[in-house]
Amino acid sequence: MVHNYEAERKNMVERQLIPRGIKSPEVLDAMRNVPRHLFVPESSYGYAYEDSPLPIGHGQTISQPYIVAYMTEQLEPYPGMKILEIGTGSGYQAAVLAYLGCSVFTIELLEEHADKARGVLSECGYDNVIVRHGNGFAGWLDEALFDAVIVTAAPDHIPDALIDQLKNGGKMMIPVGDVHSVQSLKLITKVDDRYSSQELMYVRFVPMIDRLNFS
Repeated sequence: MVHNYEAERKNMVERQLIPRGIKSPEVLDAMRNVPRHLFVPESSYGYAYEDSPLPIGHGQTISQPYIVAYMTEQLEPYPGMKILEIGTGSGYQAAVLAYLGCSVFTIELLEEHADKARGVLSECGYDNVIVRHGNGFAGWLDEALFDAVIVTAAPDHIPDALIDQLKNGGKMMIPVGDVHSVQSLKLITKVDDRYSSQELMYVRFVPMIDRLNFS
């Protein structure tokens, strides 16, 4: 019999997310149902629902469940919402957004991770996610504008291209700061050609790397 980890997902929600203030019924439902264990190495299946990030190879991690739920809730996702994700990683954050009915365009710098995430997302039936191997600092110009942007790696500044590709009134969740010091998770709201920034919490993400020459 294949273990589907349903009980572990329920416990994760009841013990980690609700006590920390995650309230959105839709987000909690997504966290109960998206199979997080499929987005980590098979050797880590038994740890997939614990209260911590996990390594996925090449120095990258899948974020702690609470951080995924928190960032998702802050975006106030709705069916049909067009979202740009920077830092596909394992594909788990994209899967949560896809479960909620969003159209997700996600960019991953490491080709191996992009290919693997694309395969897992397809196997899980999340056909409303498109994965691209590329430089997240450039965004996805030919699909702009986006209702929201979510960044799952930390740049040392807010990339102008991501602001430019956000719709008026759109939101962006982004951790900003040096990997060796404190990073701040920010909620950006775009208003006309300007934006406001709200600091939400201190976090620790892998660095967002700027590489050119992607076709």
